[in-house]
Amino acid sequence: MKKRLILPLLLGAGMYVDAQQIVQREPVIAGMVAEVRADSLESYIHQLVSFGTRNTLSSTTDKKKGIGAARNWVLEKFKSNIPASGGRLSVQLDTITLPADGKRIDVPVNLGNVMATLKGTDPLDKRIYIVTGHLDSRATDVMDRTIDAPGANDDGSGVAALIEMVRVMSRHPYPATIVFVAVSGEEQGLQGSDHLADRAAKENWQVDAMLNNDMIGQNSSSETDLHDNTRVRVFSEGIPATADEKQLAFIKQVGMENDGNARQLARYIKETGERYVDNLNVMLIYRNDRFLRGGDHTPFVKRGMTAVRITDMYENFDHQHQTIRKEKGVQYGDLPEFMDFEYLRKNTALNLAVLASLSTAPSKPQEVKLDVKQLTNYSRLYWAASQQGRPKGYYVLMRETSSPVWQKKFFTTATELTIPYSKDNYLFAVQAVGENGAESQAVFPGIGR
Repeated sequence: MKKRLILPLLLGAGMYVDAQQIVQREPVIAGMVAEVRADSLESYIHQLVSFGTRNTLSSTTDKKKGIGAARNWVLEKFKSNIPASGGRLSVQLDTITLPADGKRIDVPVNLGNVMATLKGTDPLDKRIYIVTGHLDSRATDVMDRTIDAPGANDDGSGVAALIEMVRVMSRHPYPATIVFVAVSGEEQGLQGSDHLADRAAKENWQVDAMLNNDMIGQNSSSETDLHDNTRVRVFSEGIPATADEKQLAFIKQVGMENDGNARQLARYIKETGERYVDNLNVMLIYRNDRFLRGGDHTPFVKRGMTAVRITDMYENFDHQHQTIRKEKGVQYGDLPEFMDFEYLRKNTALNLAVLASLSTAPSKPQEVKLDVKQLTNYSRLYWAASQQGRPKGYYVLMRETSSPVWQKKFFTTATELTIPYSKDNYLFAVQAVGENGAESQAVFPGIGR
């Protein structure tokens, strides 16, 4: 096949380059982003708080208070969008019984994940994108199932984002499938997400990416009193948790400690989110989760799936895992008045833009290789075409080894490209791009001879 050398095309915001940046927004995705409303999100939060507690151990039969009432309300909110979806949206309450474990579950518990599946329009496209927030809440004592535990931000914010995304996105078609899940049991040990990840693995879902949203609606820190609604963190693992000895040796040899699938997804979220959402900077945090802590993406990571956590720039421990009370003039408790609904709107729009872009883009290029047959200061990459979708071409991505984000993109309509940059000094990847400009996730090359 004929080789082509194409000049770099700079796309998106947030790339660390000295050249002028061109921001290109696909009109349909930009229109959906504009539909996300802060007042809608605020109304969802107040309704979630009205259930008193959403502790996983609370009542599943009371119609007004407890986790059961809350999950039934979310179920009905999801269902209300079925007519607008043209039948593509299906909704279910996926329940299991958890036995007592002597830890955070003292009696058998009926656990329910509320799921809304927006079926892809291409029957040949098996890709699935999962986005979650956790429905359950807690007070200071995680075992107290009766005391009020409003959980406005933790994690009413993640659930509210799901409801708003389903409302907006169900009106538009996507070749791939998107699954929105309000999981339960997070505070009791990631129980709902573990069940979801286990189901995905057993049923052989082709999970291309999983986004976990846990606390995305408050902008201040406790103790240090910092405020920022212009930044959001994305946590991603570096070396894959499932890497075997051979894979670890390859990772070390080629210097791809920061180029696993989760890191590529995090970079994608940064570039795409900053392209579509104004005044929002995505901070890439190089660890799977906060220090020595975990979240609902972790069960997916442990099963080898590509998953990341999206969360507030700062945590406020006065309003997280706290029983409602006042001490020495300080109000404790996870209450709506401490939230920033414009910040929640931006973070919801970030998720929407990423999911819409991924699900309308062609699938990732296959069998991406970096040619090392000869010693040369050029770098030649080649690959097989995407299996789903109709790519108009491909980008070869390039960055310095010390850069957290891709710095240059070289476009080609072929399935190979040679560029005058040494593989000794730069890192490369390849992604597919569709007719609408939507891009797949990037694929780090293997070795080709």
